[in-house]
Amino acid sequence: MSVTINGEKVTLPKEVASSCISMKFKLTTLVLTLFSLGLMSFLSGERKPLTVYLIGDSTISIKETRYYPETGWGMPFVYFFDSTVTVSNHAKNGRSTRTFIEENRWQPISAALKAGDYVFIQFGHNDEVSTKRSFTPQTDYRANLERFISETRKKKANPVLLTPVARRKFDAADKVEDTHAVYSGIVRSVAQQQKVPLIDLDRKSQALLQQYGPETSKKLFNHLRPEEHPNYPQGKMDDTHFNELGAREMAQIVLAEIKALNLALAGRIVQPPVKP
Repeated sequence: MSVTINGEKVTLPKEVASSCISMKFKLTTLVLTLFSLGLMSFLSGERKPLTVYLIGDSTISIKETRYYPETGWGMPFVYFFDSTVTVSNHAKNGRSTRTFIEENRWQPISAALKAGDYVFIQFGHNDEVSTKRSFTPQTDYRANLERFISETRKKKANPVLLTPVARRKFDAADKVEDTHAVYSGIVRSVAQQQKVPLIDLDRKSQALLQQYGPETSKKLFNHLRPEEHPNYPQGKMDDTHFNELGAREMAQIVLAEIKALNLALAGRIVQPPVKP
């Protein structure tokens, strides 16, 4: 190996030349390694793991085996996203915005939130019924929604409001009845005032039930004949809670709205493999 020094070509001893080549190789390897690490860091920064928290009532919640085939829409929802997303379902049967806070169910979530996380907020079924222990007056319902939003944003996380999913109730003309009109209206109002993404699950699910019709829509809910399922030997006629098919349908509505709203979360939805 030869080098030029002050205009003169000098041949280096074999040992020195070998050492120079080795050092050059090591430097090249180091540069490539640092570049790769920087690229990986950049890519991982773009795909930082995040958590989607679901808070709400029994229409979302994870069910105990003894209640199957009753299924909350939050159960199939977990399978929609890639490995960078964790769906953490904290919805609980019978809870309203008020009781969810009073039972200290919200506070640990608020404390655990990280920048970039999401909180999907769907209450109303148990807030709006004045005869229930969980009843929440309209002004308090609004204030509780605003609290969820404010505390989520303080952690630089993303609140998403959902109107309560529709009940299966048809009038004499076979038209779906709006059973959440007042409390869904409050959700829409808060979303507009606070500039929060809104998934109008009430209206979307009403449209789906109307499409199915009074009889066929039973196939989405926990409707069972006597002896049809061991968990319900006397049968069941439940027009609020979904079976597995109904839960998947509602979860699909939420998924479609995530895309329609162009939330950043939409970029983490599992994509079907491209056929050659």
